[in-house]
Amino acid sequence: MNIDRVVPEELAALREAFAVDDGAESALGWDAVRAFEAERGVVLPEPYRSFVAEISDGSFQGPPEYGMVGLVESAAKQDLGKPFPLTQAWLWEEDGGLYEDPDAVIEQVVHDGSLVLGTDGCGMDWHLVVTGPHRGHLWLVTGEGALPFGAEFGGTAAQSGFAGWVRHWSDGNDWFESE
Repeated sequence: MNIDRVVPEELAALREAFAVDDGAESALGWDAVRAFEAERGVVLPEPYRSFVAEISDGSFQGPPEYGMVGLVESAAKQDLGKPFPLTQAWLWEEDGGLYEDPDAVIEQVVHDGSLVLGTDGCGMDWHLVVTGPHRGHLWLVTGEGALPFGAEFGGTAAQSGFAGWVRHWSDGNDWFESE
């Protein structure tokens, strides 16, 4: 997973995955992406950055189940300047005293350092971390907890990051079954 430089093969795979998306929003273009980054004080991780600049700013076809929201909408309630607080899966109900104030940490998980790319419904939202140690990783945040997506975290054999997440979806795989 390269989050600082776009890998041409990943960008080509993203173009292919969204080639027939009749409901896709137009790409923003580089000027709009740079303006968003300057306003928010972040640099978006690759290849998502190139995706919204060159391919599409959201998609009705997914991923996730109910489509991918556009960049501005995905950041509407987020504080991108604060780091995403987690580096490992966390089930709130099984906290066991891990955090002194779990409610405050839950608020950080939901709002700090990530874009909300979309939902699979029933409070299952996909976040792309843009600030903090897990920058570039996708996380599923639910009413019960949060867990990272990618083979190194278990539950799937898929590659981490935006390109791996899209590839897993475009290949028709279930989110948490090994390929």
